[in-house]
Amino acid sequence: MPDIIWEDPFCAEGSSCFRLGTDADGNGYIAVAGQEESPLTDSLEALRTLITDIKAGKADHLL
Repeated sequence: MPDIIWEDPFCAEGSSCFRLGTDADGNGYIAVAGQEESPLTDSLEALRTLITDIKAGKADHLL
């Protein structure tokens, strides 16, 4: 597994905590806090778009 630099967990009220990370190759990662050994990975831009849409309320049904 590549070396992933994880950000502090993001925890919404009443839901799971998620962590975002990046590696030296420009890939982005997202994982449930405490389960970083099996993250979802995609391009950094794809994950940035997903997170932006979630924060904008376009994909709140995913959480």
